Amino acid sequence: MLKVNVTRKAEEAEGICSFELCAVDGGALPAFKAGAHIDIHIADGLTRQYSLCNDPRERHRYLISVLKDPISRGGSRAMHEQIRSGQTLSISTPRNLFPLERSANRHLLFGGGIGITPMLAMAYELSHQGADFELHYCFRSRERAAFVGMLAQTPFAGRIKFHDDSGAQIQKLDASAVLAEPDAGTHLYVCGPVGFMNYILDAAQNAGWSQDRVHKEFFTAEPADLNTNVPFEVELASSGQVFQIPAERTVFEVLDEAGIEIESSCEQGVCGTCVTRVLKGTPEHRDKFLTVAEQAANNCFTPCCSRAKSSRLVLDL
Repeated sequence: MLKVNVTRKAEEAEGICSFELCAVDGGALPAFKAGAHIDIHIADGLTRQYSLCNDPRERHRYLISVLKDPISRGGSRAMHEQIRSGQTLSISTPRNLFPLERSANRHLLFGGGIGITPMLAMAYELSHQGADFELHYCFRSRERAAFVGMLAQTPFAGRIKFHDDSGAQIQKLDASAVLAEPDAGTHLYVCGPVGFMNYILDAAQNAGWSQDRVHKEFFTAEPADLNTNVPFEVELASSGQVFQIPAERTVFEVLDEAGIEIESSCEQGVCGTCVTRVLKGTPEHRDKFLTVAEQAANNCFTPCCSRAKSSRLVLDL
């Protein structure tokens, strides 16, 4: 854990605040690569992940940006309403579950709304490398778009295409056209709301992009249909303990209540923090983190949201 001071809180757009975090002793922070995020411990029992969006060469600060979600589960609302400049926070060291592919010849970056945050760090890093890339930034209106003015002043401004949903049709993103011709050396990265993500991912799939060249990071998951849930059991390989998982509860909730510790953050299956090995049984994958190939292997799952197709799962716990 790291202790940082909130040295600056600023309103970047309607409903979006940025937070500059610096080490309490004024020293250098741990280095990070583009695509990395940090866990912020906002309050007791309330931890959320936020992508680092500043230039990865910077060591004196971390910069995050937070959208105040109208259906917030507590995290974004607390960041906007409770966190102030001058406050001290506990954060994790950076972790990267959304890295750039170093072997790519070209990179296509798609950021929808607040999904621009990891793309900013990626654009800085690619620009420093002299890499070939293009950044598509989509937003509902200029009033709700963060960092537009700043982006126009960056060394890579010429590589950015802005797409305003409230503007003229000609500048709106046509993902099917942009992704129409997959190239073996090009990799695609996308982050944003679920609808935007599905729009980009569907266009890529329809155009024949291979899964290994499509990289994604969801902020939230689509609401689960609890009516399809059925009870099942989980067994802990180390002790042989068996727990009943009711239709209305998750594996994570049941095990956490029993004192079985599993690291978790998003509790929606988008961050990968809680991924757990499955030794026997067949999971019913409901996450947005594992790749299609990883899900098909059925040797791990996300206990925060996924369930079981078999009557029992034996977990490596």
